[in-house]
Amino acid sequence: MTTESQDVKSADPAPRHAGTRVRYTLKARMLTVLRTQRLTPSMLRVVFTGTDMDGFESRGADDHVKLLFPVDGQDIPLLPTFTPNGPVFAEGAVRPEVRDYTPRAYDPESGELTIDFALHEAGPATQWAMHAVPGQRIGMAGPKGSMLPADDFDWYLMIGDETALPAIARRLEALPSGIPALVFVEVAGPADELPLPSRANLTLRWIYRGTAAAGEGQDLEAAVAACALPTGEGYAWVACEGTVAKRLRRILVEQHGHPAVWLKASGYWKRGAQGEHETISS
Repeated sequence: MTTESQDVKSADPAPRHAGTRVRYTLKARMLTVLRTQRLTPSMLRVVFTGTDMDGFESRGADDHVKLLFPVDGQDIPLLPTFTPNGPVFAEGAVRPEVRDYTPRAYDPESGELTIDFALHEAGPATQWAMHAVPGQRIGMAGPKGSMLPADDFDWYLMIGDETALPAIARRLEALPSGIPALVFVEVAGPADELPLPSRANLTLRWIYRGTAAAGEGQDLEAAVAACALPTGEGYAWVACEGTVAKRLRRILVEQHGHPAVWLKASGYWKRGAQGEHETISS
């Protein structure tokens, strides 16, 4: 692992609130399902274990790993070998389905890795998670690195849908006591709310879309547009459906005047597509 200080891009010759980038050595790992737990109608927790977890690191709340799912009747997926030119699979081999997920938690003592699966637009990952049982195996690679925002902002803003909840939960757990944190989360309804413990001074608003399709985002956008941001300098983080994430970024920058340099927006999924993960701004 290597750590380096990286100033966030800015026209300011002495930018404030520089983040830190952490890089990890890429390794492919085989994971075994230890247990599963249905958290809400739209969220399923899977806890993995395996001897390959030795040396695993994930320091960023919004890190992502690539999960490799078996295909074509395989019991286990094919794992790549990492070279200086990237991952390499055996010639002619059937490659696994690959999806990005946030590590919700990792316990190095027990070697247990927790990943929460948002159950939406039932693709290969959702189908696998819904039928996962102890003893099943999948592959994992990453994370490649972490981008850690500065810890000296006056406040923190987080906006997302179900897919963002693991990252939001991790960041809230890590925030210092008393720091203002404003969180907007869109879910289908009250049954999809999750506990989000934090030492921060948390203002949490759940946005219910009801019968509206996931990924439309109108109510979430309206709530963010109508909110009053705290005073001082803050860090904003957005993750949801890609088109909605772009519109939310525009609201924050153009309407609220939030500095783009202190904002990260990501499309964690895209309506009508599978396996999409887009960094919009960082």
